[in-house]
Amino acid sequence: MWQPRVIGVLVVIGAVLQSWLFFFILGAILWWNALLPRLNLFDAAYNSLIARPRGLSRLTSAPGPRRFAQGMAGTFMLAIALSLARGHTVLAWTVEGMLVAALGALIFGRFCLGSYVYHLIRGDAGFANKTLPWVGTHDPEGSEVTLIPPTSDGGA
Repeated sequence: MWQPRVIGVLVVIGAVLQSWLFFFILGAILWWNALLPRLNLFDAAYNSLIARPRGLSRLTSAPGPRRFAQGMAGTFMLAIALSLARGHTVLAWTVEGMLVAALGALIFGRFCLGSYVYHLIRGDAGFANKTLPWVGTHDPEGSEVTLIPPTSDGGA
């Protein structure tokens, strides 16, 4: 949850500043991370500033659903940047609200809209729907259950 929390803080700062350049840079960074996952700037910062000094496990390259979510968030931010640059503040506020709602769902509800859409697009609506917060991904003991998407070979 390192990157979503950092992005959440940066989006709040961007919403206060209403700077098209700020959102453009954030959007470009997220697209960079999505297209070049081994060069993810947020993962590098976490690994250098948090994991290494504390002896924690380093973050590795993001899997497909997370990269898709980064690209989706980057697209939202580029839409905000373009809206602000063109003077369409109501549109910018609307997209900012949608982005804040998606980030809130991820940070506080552990539901990733981008990953959900990724699985829908890949034709795995059954798995995607199991990730919805109201479906109940917890076992009777109260511990969280990790969902593993099925493989194309039937799980073998």
